[in-house]
Amino acid sequence: MYNYTDWNAYLPFFSASSTQVYLKNCYHQQKLEKAEQSSYENSYPFIYYLEHGQIYYKQAQTAPLMIQPILLFYGFIHLIKACILTIDPNYPETTSVLAHGVSTRKRKKQQYHFFHDEVKFQKSGLFPYMAERMFHMKHLEGEKATMDELLAQIPELSHLFLKMERKSTFIPLKKQEDTLSIPTSILDNYHMTEARFIEYWKTKTTADILFKESNQDFINFQISNYQIDGLLPIKVSIDHNQYAFPLSKSIFNTYPELLIHYLLLYNLSMIARYETEWWSELIKMMPNHDYPFIQSFLNITSRKGPFLIYEFLTKNQS
Repeated sequence: MYNYTDWNAYLPFFSASSTQVYLKNCYHQQKLEKAEQSSYENSYPFIYYLEHGQIYYKQAQTAPLMIQPILLFYGFIHLIKACILTIDPNYPETTSVLAHGVSTRKRKKQQYHFFHDEVKFQKSGLFPYMAERMFHMKHLEGEKATMDELLAQIPELSHLFLKMERKSTFIPLKKQEDTLSIPTSILDNYHMTEARFIEYWKTKTTADILFKESNQDFINFQISNYQIDGLLPIKVSIDHNQYAFPLSKSIFNTYPELLIHYLLLYNLSMIARYETEWWSELIKMMPNHDYPFIQSFLNITSRKGPFLIYEFLTKNQS
């Protein structure tokens, strides 16, 4: 389905001459001035962002769970900065874009439950900057997201939600040649007729969808844009190499998954750093459903983070 397999897919970027040509093409596509000069100046910073990110991820593979969120978050940040450099050759122009761009409750309440914790989006910092520059999303300041809402946007966690929370979060799509099919049972979840659901879907996606004749069991369609971000609210599960559609309406259905991973990793890294008592007890005592979901998410993001970044970096390449 996709070209990415593992970190070896990044190897072509670890060449200054190759990366310079790549960045020049990125800047030319955006009709930026001084594309040639900027590509020379940024080729090594771009490589170093990727290299540092890769080191953090590889260290996380062998690190204790206690510090994995910190390593994965900073690895992810470095990869994101490489993405931003393909769009903004002058990054970072101000110190305001270096902050995290989100905040979380500093003191956790008694009977703290990770699922109910939330993050709040700030006016400035990396999160709103990447949302705007990478995905053209603006005016997110003041929005909030609970960990439950964010975890429900990870298709690879769908089976865990079903087993432990007794709810389904995604329904897999059937793929046959150039046709994708979504089970008509999804209409019950959305409480919509097929026509209303299709209309709703069209307002949420940027993909060029061609709906074909449906049958009793499936809504059939074709898409010409297989870029991950363009497919939203459809997401891809790398565990099963398949597309999946969210089973409930949520504002976060149209958030690119890179943003979802950033928010989850931010909060987990803050907890690992500053909520030592709760974090240690969670790992040792495993008192509720938090541990299985956190452990599963960390396993997924360690593989899917680099995949999502690679897809973003290569989406405009012919």
